[in-house]
Amino acid sequence: MQLSSKLKTKYRSYQTLNQKLLTLSVPLIIIIFLTNITFAQTTEQTFELESQSNGSKTYQLTISTTQTLYEYYQRQNHQIYENIDLAKFVTPSPLEPVAEDLWTIYENSEDFANGVLMITHQIPYEGSAPQKYPIETLKENIGDCDLFSFLAASIMKAGGLDVTLLLFEKEEHMTVGVNLSEPPTSARTSVSYFTYEQKPYYIAETTGNFEYGWRVGECPDLVKGASAQVIPLNQIEQNPSPDQVFSSYSTPQHSSLLISASTNFAIAQKEIQIIGSLSPSLEGENITLYFSSYGSILNQIATIETDTMGRFSYIWDSPPGGIYSIRANWSGDSNYIGSDSSISRIVIIPVEWVMMGGIVAFSLIILVIVVLATKGSSTPSMESFPDLKTDEYDY
Repeated sequence: MQLSSKLKTKYRSYQTLNQKLLTLSVPLIIIIFLTNITFAQTTEQTFELESQSNGSKTYQLTISTTQTLYEYYQRQNHQIYENIDLAKFVTPSPLEPVAEDLWTIYENSEDFANGVLMITHQIPYEGSAPQKYPIETLKENIGDCDLFSFLAASIMKAGGLDVTLLLFEKEEHMTVGVNLSEPPTSARTSVSYFTYEQKPYYIAETTGNFEYGWRVGECPDLVKGASAQVIPLNQIEQNPSPDQVFSSYSTPQHSSLLISASTNFAIAQKEIQIIGSLSPSLEGENITLYFSSYGSILNQIATIETDTMGRFSYIWDSPPGGIYSIRANWSGDSNYIGSDSSISRIVIIPVEWVMMGGIVAFSLIILVIVVLATKGSSTPSMESFPDLKTDEYDY
C-alpha cells in the first residue's frame, strides 16, 4: 500500500532532518580524532647592544616569543577610530623581561632609551598598512615607523620611563617622545623636543639602522620643523597578556610543555581535568591555561604552578556547549626559553542538543509505529468478513 500524502511529507521532513544531523556530525567526528595540533617553534631574535654611546662594550640580547603570546595579541582588536586609539598598541607588560635586562647594563634613562632604539633599528623596515601590537612585530621581525614606535614605547614604559607617541600626520610619520630630567648628552646634533603638560618630550626616532642609529634628541630631516600630535600613554593596556617574552644575554636552552584533557567529548557542561608537565622539571613555575572557540580571542582559564616534578593539574568548569581548543603556555626563565603545548580539542554537546536528539528519536519511533499500523489495517483480509447467507424465497 502507498503512504498517504500527509505521511509522505512528514517522512520526507524527517529524512531531511537526518541528513542535516549527519552533515553536522561528520566534522565533529573529524575534530574528535584530530585532537592535537603542534605549534611552530618559538621565534628567537638576537640584538646587539652597546653599553654606552661610545660602544665601549657590546652585548648580545636574545628575545623569544611563543606562538600563544603572538596569537593572544593577533586576535585583539586592531580597529582605530581616532588618533588617540593608537595608544592601545603600547603594551608594556609582556616586554618587562626586556626592560629588566636593559637596566642591568644602563645606568640612566637616556642610555636606557638609546638601548631600546638600538633594538628597533635592527628590525627590517617594511611599510605596513594595518597597525600591530609589539609582540606581533617581534614575532614577524618586520615593521615600519608606527610599529617600531609602539614597540619602543612599550619597552620604555616597562622600564619606568615617561614617554608619549609623537604623530606627524602630514608627514605620515610616527616616533616616540621621551621625558628626561635633563637634556640628552649623547645627541650628536641640536636637541629637538615637544612640550606636553609643561614637560619636554625629546624625539626618539625608532627607524634607521644600527650602524648610525638615531639617538634620543636627534631629529630626522623628514620632520624637522613639523608639528606633531602628542598622544599620551596614561591609560593603556586594558587586556594585558598574563605571559611575557623571554629575554637573556646568555645562550638560552629550550623547554617543552605537554598537556592533555580527561576527555575530548562531553555531553552537557561538566568539569574537565587538564593535566600536563614542564620539561625541565622546575618547581613553582607559572603555567597559563587558555581556551578558545574558532575565530575567538584566547581566554585565560587559570594560571597554576608546577609541582616538584614540573607537573600541573587543574579542574576546568567547561562552557555549556561548543567546540573548544585548550593549550598551555610557559614564559620561560633566565635559562630556558618559554614554550607552548600542543592544542587539545574538546567537543561539548549542549543539553539542548541532547533534548533535541531525544525528541527526534522519539518522533521517529512514533512515525514507524504509525506507518506499520497504517499498513496493517489498510488491506483487510477476506477472513474479516462473515459468510453471507441468502434466504430462499418461493415464487
